[in-house]
Amino acid sequence: MMMLTVTVMAQEENQLTIDAQLRTRGEYNNGAIFPRGADQKDATFINERARVSLDFQRGPLEMKVSAQHTGVWGQDGMNTANGRMTMNEAWVKLEFCDNCFVQIGRQQLSYDDERILGGLDWNVNGNWHDALRLGYEKGPHQAHAILALNQNGANRGDYYESGMPYKAMQGLWYHYQAKTSSFGISLLGLNIGYEQGTPENGKTEYMQTFGTDITYKPRAWDLHGAFYFQTGTTAANLTACGLMASVKAGYQIDPKWKASLGFDFLSGEEYTWSTGNRQYGYTIYKADEGKSRAFNPLYGTHHKFYGAMDYFYASPFANGLNVGLQDIQAGVDFKASEKTALALNYHYFAAASEVAIELLDKGLGHELDFQLTTRLMKDVTLMAGYSFMKGTETMDCVKGGNHDSWQDWAWISLNVNPRIFFHKK
Repeated sequence: MMMLTVTVMAQEENQLTIDAQLRTRGEYNNGAIFPRGADQKDATFINERARVSLDFQRGPLEMKVSAQHTGVWGQDGMNTANGRMTMNEAWVKLEFCDNCFVQIGRQQLSYDDERILGGLDWNVNGNWHDALRLGYEKGPHQAHAILALNQNGANRGDYYESGMPYKAMQGLWYHYQAKTSSFGISLLGLNIGYEQGTPENGKTEYMQTFGTDITYKPRAWDLHGAFYFQTGTTAANLTACGLMASVKAGYQIDPKWKASLGFDFLSGEEYTWSTGNRQYGYTIYKADEGKSRAFNPLYGTHHKFYGAMDYFYASPFANGLNVGLQDIQAGVDFKASEKTALALNYHYFAAASEVAIELLDKGLGHELDFQLTTRLMKDVTLMAGYSFMKGTETMDCVKGGNHDSWQDWAWISLNVNPRIFFHKK
């Protein structure tokens, strides 16, 4: 392929970029993702992502294909025939008119701070969508339209029940970035269709998500706010009425030190309770069976916001209790050198709605996350982290596990990302 590309480049102006990635991450899991129970053992494993991407550009044409192999060491036998190769990107982008483009195929949808739509690069597989994207970008203005439609296969009816989390999606995104200041604002609207009913009597119902993302960076400050609400019909065929709000302020103390403070709120379901014989002595009921007040952060990079141990939104709640989330967070970043950086973040988690059990309060616990990043050489980065969580009895109720058991998690990751660039006029 490379020999053929060089021959083509000799005839007209072309550009080819080859990106390769090998990311190997070892983990010690003693309570990440889900809190562990009193007798639950820890887990130690190594996962890996091997990815190769080819990006070809010629004038208004750009095309990218990217394939990856992911898995855990030892998951397959020594000479197994099982393949875990996936095309995580396969798209073509055509520019037309002035400052307009159309992009079609398998692609990442990553917008703003990735709270609602993100690439989820932390996950070994990542996120992608099969979609059509139309865009206009000129000066301080960017506007995108997104269209997606999923089916089980060719000529297999209209009822969708395969792997993607939605059947159809339409979206509009607009971003304004001021030229003379560090102010930026985005508006996002998504209309996501979920299949309801049965194959014999199916129907697509839609949930709408609307919101804004605002950034402002005066001098040493880094200010950010995000606000979203949801309406329509959820995947569980309930009327959606969820809310989400986030505010965060960062301050660059000097070239090496930065401090931040933030608060996130994601609404949860409302519950009632009555005496019974459940684990905590109560039977739990939803206050309104026809509505869902829990905000769904959809397909964002949740690991980035709600604690590195991924208790919230990267994994489901337990016992059917989606009580939402309040997250008070404080962090400090230290740039030790041009190659090495350290980060320490603290989270206090609490439920956003009543926990439905009179004897329990809203507090869920405290999490502390530490991360080290150092560049070993060109294209090679070493990262490591350690986190622990001190939960409460309420955490046991809504997430499972035993708050009296020590919950911690450690990891180390080697990232190799070489890039080869060819350009010929």
